[in-house]
Amino acid sequence: MSKKEKLIARLKLKPKDFTFDEASQLLGYFGYDIVPGGKTGGSRIAFSNASQDYIRMHKPHPRNILKAYQVQNLINDLKERDLI
Repeated sequence: MSKKEKLIARLKLKPKDFTFDEASQLLGYFGYDIVPGGKTGGSRIAFSNASQDYIRMHKPHPRNILKAYQVQNLINDLKERDLI
C-alpha cells in the first residue's frame, strides 16, 4: 500500500488527530497546491490544481489538528471530485 493509499484510508476513518500537514500532503498527491494569500488572508487557505479547481479550508491554530467538521468537509470535497 502506497503512502497515498494509507493517507486516504486514514482520512476515511475520520481520526480525531488528522493534521493540516496530512491534509496538505494528501491534496498534493492529487495535484493541489496552496494558493498564496494576501496580507489579510488570515487562516483561510485555498488549494488549487492545474484546472483552477479550488478546495478551501481554515488552517487550525494554535494546534495543527483539523476539527471533525473539517475532516468531513475534506472527505466530501474529494468525493465530489471523484478522487476518493
